[in-house]
Amino acid sequence: MKMFPNVLHKIKKSIMISCCVATVMSCSSGTTLTQHTEEQPNKKPNVIWLVLEDISLEVGAYGDTLVKTPNLDRLATQGTRYTNAYATSSVCSPSRSAFFTGMNQTSIGAHHHRSHLKDGYKLPKHVKMLSEYLRDEGYYNLLMGPKQKTDFNFNHIASAFDATDGEIKYSGGAYTHAPIDTKILGNNAWKQYKKEAPNKPFFAQINYSETHRTFIADPKNPVNPDHVKLPSYYPDHELARRDWALYLETVQTVDQKVGRLFDELESAGALDNTIVFIFGDHGRAMLRDKQWLYDGGLRVPLIVVGKGIEQGKVENKMVSLVDLAPTTLDLIGANVPSYMDGKVFMGDNAEHRTHVFAQRDRCDETDDRIRSVRDKRFHYIKNYYPEKPYTQFNTYKKLQYPVLTLMQKLHEEGKLTPEQALFFADKRPAEELYDTLLDPDEVNNLANDPKYANKLASMRSELTSWQERTGDMGLVDEDPAEMAHWDNFFEKHYKDQMEARGLKTNVDHDTYLAWWDTFLKDLGK
Repeated sequence: MKMFPNVLHKIKKSIMISCCVATVMSCSSGTTLTQHTEEQPNKKPNVIWLVLEDISLEVGAYGDTLVKTPNLDRLATQGTRYTNAYATSSVCSPSRSAFFTGMNQTSIGAHHHRSHLKDGYKLPKHVKMLSEYLRDEGYYNLLMGPKQKTDFNFNHIASAFDATDGEIKYSGGAYTHAPIDTKILGNNAWKQYKKEAPNKPFFAQINYSETHRTFIADPKNPVNPDHVKLPSYYPDHELARRDWALYLETVQTVDQKVGRLFDELESAGALDNTIVFIFGDHGRAMLRDKQWLYDGGLRVPLIVVGKGIEQGKVENKMVSLVDLAPTTLDLIGANVPSYMDGKVFMGDNAEHRTHVFAQRDRCDETDDRIRSVRDKRFHYIKNYYPEKPYTQFNTYKKLQYPVLTLMQKLHEEGKLTPEQALFFADKRPAEELYDTLLDPDEVNNLANDPKYANKLASMRSELTSWQERTGDMGLVDEDPAEMAHWDNFFEKHYKDQMEARGLKTNVDHDTYLAWWDTFLKDLGK
């Protein structure tokens, strides 16, 4: 399979005029291809956002030695890899609402998961979507791929995209994933662009949903569950290791799709004069990660590759995904609106960020309010409902996470370690503080340690200042009618899905774990 082009163009020595350039492309075979293109010196760069769902740093380029991700690894060497990139929320719709507007979801009323699907809620008048600004700059906006996801918690004031492919539906909380050899550029959006506006620069959002459960086995490169290293907050149990191995195999499947996509883009000449951002919308779909504000739910891969992007650079600066929109605007030479919460993180106008912030409010039928702030080392979390357990019932988790039922059983039997049992306590602390350098799994809460009193106070103050500065709308309770709607929706959804599995809603742990055992074995075939 041919690989993507080297993002820096080299002038061929035998050509003396500057408009004739050579694009050096590295292929999987190790050969070098040279392609000549006529480059318009003043044309704005194309921009692609390649969004990978529910993925953390389980990528070879980020140090995971078990997973095989040659395409993402090669892209990381051909561009800049960011090691401290964080989502603003650990669930999709608030996170996507933020990074597509450059505004914290709590600043625009988009903080409850899928809170405004049908009620016509609009963004504040002064706020626009990124694609609207790009359209004003002459761009043609594309939503491409088999699982096209906007998932904005607001009504589209204007059409977000000029051309779309159409989205595959999902059911049961698990997406249906397209075949691995599915083409992207043969579909409606790209064809419409080439027909209607081939001379315009394009902005494309392409979404890969594979790591959003259900996971996919990689029969060519199976991951041995016995070799999996689990976080300390999971039990070292065969079922947990098998589930994690399937997650890694799904990451490998995504990597293969990324390679095929870049082959397509290269063949179409779509990578000429193009900048590509590759990032996760939030962290992995695992217990205590997705929908929670620990690093497993927030820290994501971010690779930027393309025209003018430094090759082989590893950048340790802090980046929030809310920074993507202003950075994109700045890189194409557009003015960045002063109201945006995000900061430009690359280029001549890059700003220094010392902290990143995140929120979690209602997710599905589960009501909560949590905020967090993180610097490079310390992570502070504020729980507004400490009287509630971490493991409030949630339909999505109970239907999709086998480790949840496993740990519930082991907890009742007293077989969890103290670190693992923390998540199953009847209540939680009002404040949590972690030294992520010494405690990357975030299981040793320092909030009550006198030695860290000053750090606790400074992080608490930093969070409060951010909430006041940005106008945290999540401090106001959600409409009870909206909450009741989701309570009723998921009560029925859970009942229907369990019946489809041949199970009762009050299924005992052993029966459900037997079902999960069969399910995971079938996935692994």
